[in-house]
Amino acid sequence: MAEVMLFHHVLGLTDGVRSFAEELRQAGHTVHTPDMFEGRTFDSIDAGIAFAREAGFGELAGRGVAAAEQVGPDTVYAGFSFGVIPAQQLAQTRPGARGALLMYSCLPVSEFGTAWPEGVPVQVHAKEDDPEFAEDRAAAEALVGSTDEAELFLYPGSEHLFADPSASDYDADAAALLMRRARAFLDAV
Repeated sequence: MAEVMLFHHVLGLTDGVRSFAEELRQAGHTVHTPDMFEGRTFDSIDAGIAFAREAGFGELAGRGVAAAEQVGPDTVYAGFSFGVIPAQQLAQTRPGARGALLMYSCLPVSEFGTAWPEGVPVQVHAKEDDPEFAEDRAAAEALVGSTDEAELFLYPGSEHLFADPSASDYDADAAALLMRRARAFLDAV
């Protein structure tokens, strides 16, 4: 079973993110859910982004990176949207990373180095017509093209936070498929 650090999206550590983590726990994985927003949650992406701008995106993502010091390096880093920032940074830069699950977002690999690290499998999950993912899609496709250890899963539709049952974008069918794929990934690392 895998040890996972799961970083929340810009709505904060919502009940939906907690339920995703709990489902992974029930499958036998150890899942940590650091709260980069220190208890704050938001009802809209715009409100969450306004908070992140005011607090500083780098400062908030840095809290996620710092939280990784509480776990061993043999960890899978997972993130939803905003949470992809610390998840991807840790997967690319922390020696011993076991893998990465990047949901709704993907940064260019050059953001944290020159290449995706060898031996670190990664999955990217997003809706194919999600306007929030439009800019990230090229980075995800480049990542998949750069290593045999990367997979990109595109789901039909345009919802952004589709795997969070507490978000208005929730898509139960796509969320269930993402969960099956994530569990299979974690079982294999």
